[in-house]
Amino acid sequence: MEQFRALLTASYGRHYLAQKVADDGSHFGELIQVSTPAKQHVGAVGDLMLLESTSLNQARIIRIEERRNLLYRSDAFKSKLIASNVDQILVVLATQPAFSPDLLGRAVVAAEAHDIGLHIVLNKCDLTPSLATARKLVEPYARMGYPVTEVSAKFDPVSMASMQSALCGKVSVLVGQSGMGKSSLLNAWVPNAAALTQEYSVRLDTGKHTTTACRYFDLPEWGRDTQGRLGALIDSPGFQEFGLAHLSVSELQHAFREFKDLLGHCRFHNCAHQSEPDCAIREAVDKQQITPERLNLFRQLHSDSKTADTQIQGITQAKERWSTSPTKPSKKL
Repeated sequence: MEQFRALLTASYGRHYLAQKVADDGSHFGELIQVSTPAKQHVGAVGDLMLLESTSLNQARIIRIEERRNLLYRSDAFKSKLIASNVDQILVVLATQPAFSPDLLGRAVVAAEAHDIGLHIVLNKCDLTPSLATARKLVEPYARMGYPVTEVSAKFDPVSMASMQSALCGKVSVLVGQSGMGKSSLLNAWVPNAAALTQEYSVRLDTGKHTTTACRYFDLPEWGRDTQGRLGALIDSPGFQEFGLAHLSVSELQHAFREFKDLLGHCRFHNCAHQSEPDCAIREAVDKQQITPERLNLFRQLHSDSKTADTQIQGITQAKERWSTSPTKPSKKL
């Protein structure tokens, strides 16, 4: 059977589509249905894989190549892969409906923890009555150096064109809640995105998957950088929660950009920035160098991480007790 490299371009649960990858890194040709080992969800859109052909336009995974990064969300019981090998996260917010500051903060932490760039896109800025409130929520991140661009995907093509330089040559993943306008942004930057989405569904013969799919779209020719690399957008489904239970306390602290210069300056090396005396982080909050909301977010993520560890340990111990039990309960007939 033929073996070849491929790019995972669409993920619908455990159903994948891919395209062959040329020596220069470009992907081409017919969409290939990819089967996964034991029906496991092992791949993420953006993965480079070695596939083995099983029939016409069908193949199985031999291996997934080492990833530069992997963006995913998690709780104590499961994780949800979003995308891999990405250059930046585009956090899509809107003036209406109101967006979640908590989800924004978590996306920023995820970007820092996985060494991925981040760009905040404030959409629907034509809805001026809500613009001031949205700007106020985003402003702390702008002060920390995260780029913020205001656009109106449906009514201001000039604002959309102003972002093109930030997309050239980069693989960007769109992240945000439902209703923020990710689809409008995608269709404005990739005019054939709707047609490609339909092709994905036809290939899988599974109907519409707009709420569960991650999909990879090449940008038009304007998306090439000076080295000739063509940028791409990965569209992810909208979600209301962004769990980061997989991050350790150390990873969390270093993922808060404004904490970094203060780490190691607390009286206690394992300071949780709660009520410990001489806490450098809390002192910075008192001096308005760090916002209270960011400290509260750290505390919540710290608590989530500890809770997840406790639950995982409990499950592990229960399994060990079961496996070593001399008499296991019999099944009822």
